[in-house]
Amino acid sequence: MLFLASEVDQVVNHFVKKIKKPVKDLKAAFIPTAGEVEKDQEWIKPNRNGLNKAGIKTFDYTITGKTSKDIERDLGGCDLIHVNGGNTFYLLLQAKKSGFDKFIKRQVEKGVIYTGSSAGSIIAAPDIAITSYYETKIYEKELPDTKGFNLVDFIIFPHWGSPIFQDLYENHRVMTAYKNCQGNKIILLNDNQYIEVMDNHYQIVDITKD
Repeated sequence: MLFLASEVDQVVNHFVKKIKKPVKDLKAAFIPTAGEVEKDQEWIKPNRNGLNKAGIKTFDYTITGKTSKDIERDLGGCDLIHVNGGNTFYLLLQAKKSGFDKFIKRQVEKGVIYTGSSAGSIIAAPDIAITSYYETKIYEKELPDTKGFNLVDFIIFPHWGSPIFQDLYENHRVMTAYKNCQGNKIILLNDNQYIEVMDNHYQIVDITKD
């Protein structure tokens, strides 16, 4: 089961009702790795707080500098793993270095719940080239490819319609995204929506229409 959002704190109260196990009993990890290279990290707090207020008590865990053995030891017993937003290329680089990319795929196949915000949702896709722009170039050079976790067969374009990202999207992202992602399904996701994935099926849920 996956719940992929632009901003998890905006939608968690909706999808938490769909988790069958009592959320207070979940062992849940919050992965803030993608935000480590951002100058301002205050925006990470609302996502973490949103999960906690919804009853999902998390512990912070960065995959940076970890080995595959560390990941397995520290996260192997988790019922839910949330991957938060930030720089998707930096996140992918650390995922490949640590083996988290392979680990998370195995865990999801075993039934571990995956939730994502922004970069954490994008990276669940087959490819992350949609996020390529000038601030990612330093990390792109270190990566052998732009293949994501391949947990789903579509690519999320998050924060659609958000005024915060308007300039970036209008002046660069939209055209570059379609150029880089030809042949892949792209879903434009606003901050009041999330994608619920169960088995081989998915649906876009808009909490404003519920």
